[in-house]
Amino acid sequence: MPDETFDVAIIGGGSAGYVGAIRGAQLGLKVAVIEKEKVGGTCLHRGCIPTKSFLHSSELAYTIKSAAGGLGLKVGQPEIDWPQVLKRKEAVVTQLWRGVEFLLKKNKVTVFNGEGVIEAADQVTVKGNGTTVRAKNLVVASGSQPKSLPGLAMDGEAVINSDHAVKLDRMPKSIVIVGAGAVGTEFACVYHGYGAQVTLVEFLPTLLPAEDAEVGQLLARVLTKRGIKVLTGAQVQPESLKRSNGRVTISAKVGDGVEALEGERVLVAVGREGITKGFGLEKLDIQIDKGFVKVDEHYRTGHPNVYAAGDVIGNYLLAHVAYYEGEHIMEHIAGKNPKPLDYNRVPRATYSYPQVASLGLSEKQAKDQGLNVKVGKFPLAGNAKAVILGETEGFAKLISDADTGDLLGAFLVGPNATDLISEVALAKLLESTPFEIGASISPHPTVSESVKEAALAVDGLAIHI
Repeated sequence: MPDETFDVAIIGGGSAGYVGAIRGAQLGLKVAVIEKEKVGGTCLHRGCIPTKSFLHSSELAYTIKSAAGGLGLKVGQPEIDWPQVLKRKEAVVTQLWRGVEFLLKKNKVTVFNGEGVIEAADQVTVKGNGTTVRAKNLVVASGSQPKSLPGLAMDGEAVINSDHAVKLDRMPKSIVIVGAGAVGTEFACVYHGYGAQVTLVEFLPTLLPAEDAEVGQLLARVLTKRGIKVLTGAQVQPESLKRSNGRVTISAKVGDGVEALEGERVLVAVGREGITKGFGLEKLDIQIDKGFVKVDEHYRTGHPNVYAAGDVIGNYLLAHVAYYEGEHIMEHIAGKNPKPLDYNRVPRATYSYPQVASLGLSEKQAKDQGLNVKVGKFPLAGNAKAVILGETEGFAKLISDADTGDLLGAFLVGPNATDLISEVALAKLLESTPFEIGASISPHPTVSESVKEAALAVDGLAIHI
């Protein structure tokens, strides 16, 4: 293929790359995407989508086992057909991947299959076919990869990461999961729902340590009640790892003692790191901070006409954030003067069951900033739909600035929480106060009423508590 010149070249066809490319094409820019694997990135092929496919069937299996009788349904114990679980996961991923390919083609985005290597700020070589892509602007959207613990080498068999976990040809009957952020907690629910013995280990005091403390505390109680062994404030000792007869043992320091943990596999879920090496980024005058590319509010690096977006810049490592960042860059290049994103209005979602969703500041974070905080909290035990569903272990919690009335944060735990948070995200965008959220009308019976009640509770006006 002969050399071509573009307005924008994007290294990486993941969430930031392909969405940015489509937006750029809509704005009349000539855009190229250089992707060494399949477009769609980590979220589609190794993250959000395959794990949610697993979670859906896992939650159904758990519900049938634990709740069917109480709902008046007489069924036998479900059997897990792991090859079919994998087949369905691949079908879901393939359908969405083909959709991304279609959208890029429809919008006349040129896709180069191969590894992009930066030669200069306006020149990228596609490794393998020798094509040189020239562009006025360059976007680095190279994504992220799972982090490891020092001394705990991941071999893809006994010790695995999330990339390995979505491709296992056999479901483990027991597993130790190190790290209880969103990834570790979701996989704990996946494997437990499929019938595995699960141990979930977290170094910090609560599960989901990035969330409000009450969220992690409640989730730990729920998962423990279901039979998952939960250890918080526990430090894994990598040097203690031993493999024998298809089993793995590893020790964790818990308080003043040491506890031996055992399973068929150990899943390391201690976060992700930006992919910044191996493709020529060092040739440009770009600052790397704690493993991520440093950018300004418009995602410009220190080099003129070079931008970066998505996981590689290390803000929120979330697909929907990457979508926004990719679009923002294209609007900036096209001269549309987009408004910088307030990351306090970005919704976060953990697809455990119960689901967890949040936005903005936790109660502690708000107080640590010296704000005069008012909190409204509504337990799902008082919500009619949650009672009907038999899923009352959860709550809606809104955090407000008592002086200004501003909504500072929201934390939801329970059924459909990851959908309901969009209501709060819209309210935050429109600068609505908890009073205004409480004044809105929610249909009855719905779990969404819990958000309204929590908003009313900020001023002590909740009805059903």
